[in-house]
Amino acid sequence: MRGYIPGYELRTPQALGETLELLSREPGAWKLFAGGTDLMVLLEAGKLAHQNYINIWNLDELRGIEITDEHVDLGALTTYTDMQANEVLRDEFPMLCQAASETGGLAIQNRGTLGGNIVNASPAADSPPALLAYDAEIELISSNGTRWIQYHCFHTGYKQMNIRPDELLSKIRLRRNQRITHQYYRKVGTRKAQAISKVCFAGVAGINKGLIEDVRIALGSVAPIPLRCAKTEAVLRGKNPDKALADIAVEELSREIAPIDDIRSTGAYRLRVCLNLLREFLKQL
Repeated sequence: MRGYIPGYELRTPQALGETLELLSREPGAWKLFAGGTDLMVLLEAGKLAHQNYINIWNLDELRGIEITDEHVDLGALTTYTDMQANEVLRDEFPMLCQAASETGGLAIQNRGTLGGNIVNASPAADSPPALLAYDAEIELISSNGTRWIQYHCFHTGYKQMNIRPDELLSKIRLRRNQRITHQYYRKVGTRKAQAISKVCFAGVAGINKGLIEDVRIALGSVAPIPLRCAKTEAVLRGKNPDKALADIAVEELSREIAPIDDIRSTGAYRLRVCLNLLREFLKQL
């Protein structure tokens, strides 16, 4: 069934301060509406839990990609199309651009936002594994101030996040000059385009003098939240990337994750794919 449109209220503040004041005055009563690529699906299905929405699409304070010598800051309203068009992101953070290019179709990419992909909190989202592998930070703001947190601390459980009812996600920050020498991103779905992932893999590594100086591995669609594989990373750091190490890492990953069966795939299939993708990533090293 379709949602009953007169049963919903949508406000469109003209400034960020007005939005924050409304969230502060009635915490929990309002849900933010940006690109709407997920919310409109729920509306059509009559499954929207909230009744009150704040349209933030026109807030310039949440737009833009700012580049300094140390960081790239992406406004929460940065679209998938914006990311693919940015030269610095394409050169230094190609996994994020690849994730953007594999999210939905062109209409979704023109409208969907990076901030929305994060706070929608789907474990099958395409951009979070790349953000985790890049060790991203996010900025949360409210009428009481601003705080930065590591992105890997943001998702706390299925559809649960480290964000207060009076806060909104304003920026995503990526550190430049991470000495990354290898990057690998792969989304596995039922088909090539416009599919929800069965497994999403993102890995980065820095090789120095033949050894793995640093490595970060993240997975989507294998746990209630996008997952950093810290135990598998630990067995790789400081080691020579040979076949023996790959065997050890694959064994560790098989213990670290426990994918479930659901409507899109089986846990056994997901586990096998994750192990194969890990081997493919390590072959590059």
